Amino acid sequence: MTAIPPGRTRRTALATATCALAVAGAMVLSGCGGDDPDAGTNGVGKLPPDKIQAKTRAAADGAAAVRLSGTVVTSGRTYRLDMQLKADGGTGSVTSQGATFKLLRVGEKLYLKADADFWNHADRSDGATGKLDGKYVKVPQGDPAYKKFSGFTDKDVLLDGLLTLHGALATDGHHADQSGTPTIRITGDEGSGGTLDVSLQGRPYPLRLVRGGDAGTLRFSDWGKDFTVKEPAGSDTVDYGRQLPTS
Repeated sequence: MTAIPPGRTRRTALATATCALAVAGAMVLSGCGGDDPDAGTNGVGKLPPDKIQAKTRAAADGAAAVRLSGTVVTSGRTYRLDMQLKADGGTGSVTSQGATFKLLRVGEKLYLKADADFWNHADRSDGATGKLDGKYVKVPQGDPAYKKFSGFTDKDVLLDGLLTLHGALATDGHHADQSGTPTIRITGDEGSGGTLDVSLQGRPYPLRLVRGGDAGTLRFSDWGKDFTVKEPAGSDTVDYGRQLPTS
């Protein structure tokens, strides 16, 4: 066995100690704020808020489909939505004043499906509530209800009306949505004009919106995930017979 010269042993030990100190120093530095919160992200967190908003709008507009859920307050009335939307249609449920109804749009054709409680609330006095219960009712395009309810099923119309923050834009730090996805938050007028959480993974899709003026909170998911919409069977469709309720 060949003996290692004492001088070489000391040099090896010194080099090992120096490397250990360097590693420890790097760990201390990273633990003191050296981490970059945007490392490994899509990079939009480094942009000014107006550019973040522009990129998230472009991402939303370019997506083939989306699911949104939450509340929208308009004209003093609260609507709870759970909708899937795409360019040529949409489907889902809407709850207002304790009554829930389902909406289905296929192209320009809009259908509404509700239970007896909804139609009773609509004040049907002609005994047709039982006929309408659980059936799809085709909404005529000339009916005021068409314009009111079709907006809930139209991706472009709904997002155009929602994804706008009011007032001076600013960023409000890095966060994470309920699934753990890292986000960057932008605000309008320090939050009074709304807040929007934008994904830092993949495309910069909006994930959560708090509307200004206590006008509701919405979550967005399933961006780009396709789904099927088709007209209901004739046996599952009935005629309302007069103007539909809009409240």
